Amino acid sequence: MVAGAAAPGIYDAALERRKALMGESGPAALVKNFRVFSIAMFACIGGLLYGYNQGVFSGVLVMHSFEQHMGNYAGDLPENQARKGWLTSILELGAWLGCLLSGFIAEVFSRKRGILFATGVFILGVVIQATAIAGSAAHNNILAGRFITGMGVGSLSMIVPMYNAEVAPPEVRGSLIALQQLAICFGIMVSFWIDYGTNYIGGTGKTQTDAAWLVPICLQLFPALVLFGGILFMPFSPRWLVHHGREVEARRVLARLRDLPQDHELVELEFLEIKAQSLFEKRTVAEHFPHLTGTSAWVVFKLQFVAIGSLFKTKAMFKRVIVATVTMFFQQWTGINAVLYYAPTIFKSLGMGSNTTSLLATGVVGIVMFIATIPSVLYIDKLGRKPILTIGAIGMASCHIVIAGIVAKYRDSWTEHPGAGWGAVAMVWLFVVHFGYSWGPCAWIIVAEIWPISNRPYGIALGSSSNWMNNFIVGQVTPNMIADISYGTYLIFGILTFGGAAFIWWFVPETKRLTLEEMDVIFGSEGTAQADIERMEEINKEIGLERIARGSASGSGQVDVYEKGENGMHSEIKEE
Repeated sequence: MVAGAAAPGIYDAALERRKALMGESGPAALVKNFRVFSIAMFACIGGLLYGYNQGVFSGVLVMHSFEQHMGNYAGDLPENQARKGWLTSILELGAWLGCLLSGFIAEVFSRKRGILFATGVFILGVVIQATAIAGSAAHNNILAGRFITGMGVGSLSMIVPMYNAEVAPPEVRGSLIALQQLAICFGIMVSFWIDYGTNYIGGTGKTQTDAAWLVPICLQLFPALVLFGGILFMPFSPRWLVHHGREVEARRVLARLRDLPQDHELVELEFLEIKAQSLFEKRTVAEHFPHLTGTSAWVVFKLQFVAIGSLFKTKAMFKRVIVATVTMFFQQWTGINAVLYYAPTIFKSLGMGSNTTSLLATGVVGIVMFIATIPSVLYIDKLGRKPILTIGAIGMASCHIVIAGIVAKYRDSWTEHPGAGWGAVAMVWLFVVHFGYSWGPCAWIIVAEIWPISNRPYGIALGSSSNWMNNFIVGQVTPNMIADISYGTYLIFGILTFGGAAFIWWFVPETKRLTLEEMDVIFGSEGTAQADIERMEEINKEIGLERIARGSASGSGQVDVYEKGENGMHSEIKEE
């Protein structure tokens, strides 16, 4: 929000002009435009797969039939804890790799083909898991399948929101961000309850059939096939088309998406805004990396590494790198994914008497996380990032400390003190509530907001890679921590989460409602964003965008252009 922050009255006038052209913003726009609504639904499917994968394997791990199928490679024996950690965390390692590759794939082959490729990889991984033969070989089959599935999940978590942001009108992008986040939580919630239901197939003991764990694994195929088939009928991203010189097709796609004639004022305005952003990116690359101009696969591949290296060349940019990567470090070391991946195991260690009871308690985790996310979606821009992240971290850390105290006192006498076990379970539920409204959505917002436009894609990629790698490490070590140090697990998570609160409060600046220039000031790199603005102003004049915007909005159009231009890039990268 560059010029809008300086002249909110002018920005309001430009916004009203856009509403007059496009109609009401928000969910009503999704219903009005069937194509955009369809794309929003596909964003939900991508989020659903992501969330479902996060939660489904926790229930599978404790199912009797799965332990039998795995032979001596599952169960609660101490020597199997490392194997259990690999079975769970290998998905995150694959997602880390998929995340790093997705930017290259989406830029070279298009967002649409990138979704096709990622979904195909995801389906292949699920099939490998579902066809794993019984016995010791099953361990390697499941490992391979989950790694491949993780690559698909990592790519989808980046490409689907990017595609969705680029084809949607600006007026509904905020709604789609919220919809995506809720879809992830919904996927987690659904996976827990499906595990609870399928646990009864054939009984909950030795008579339990392989269908108990195969059904929740294979159910992922249905939404994946819907996404794979549906995206074939969706258009290419207009932004990708413009960036690759296919401007005639881009204009035609925009007109179809907006259900307007190609010569309509709104189509022309949005097309030129996209073109301006494309020229901005190309000229920024030409200035900083003159040997890496063009859109060939080899150039794009090399540019990823060179551009990421530029983030470490100045103190101001390196501070942003620290904020992004360390925030994601603390997000994962709150222990949230330890809970999501091993909730039934954790609840059994807290005195839950059977798999059925622990799976039931796990199902509540999904519900409370889904509900707790809603307030943050509604109020994050009003309350700010720092207070929500700090309060959430203190709340989570306090829950960990209380759980550690309960486990330390009653871990050898759960049957005599069932109330203590349920008290610990309630604290796990409260911990999930604190995460749902704070570090779940807010950590990603922080990582998206702190970069200048010209560095944002690479900064986001670096922050995301930190998320997935720490996610992998937590999933790997949690089973051993629970088995070997018991309540010490919660003490470690609690202390680290208190550290996260301190990091946010003392090191991370508040990013709510800040312009790019103000970001430069708080990070000590004055001029970076101003250079971006000057370059964008030059491009706007060159292609006639300023003249059209001013003529259509009685002088307010230029502000509208800056708002749209910045927010368009912001929304796109933020969702990655």
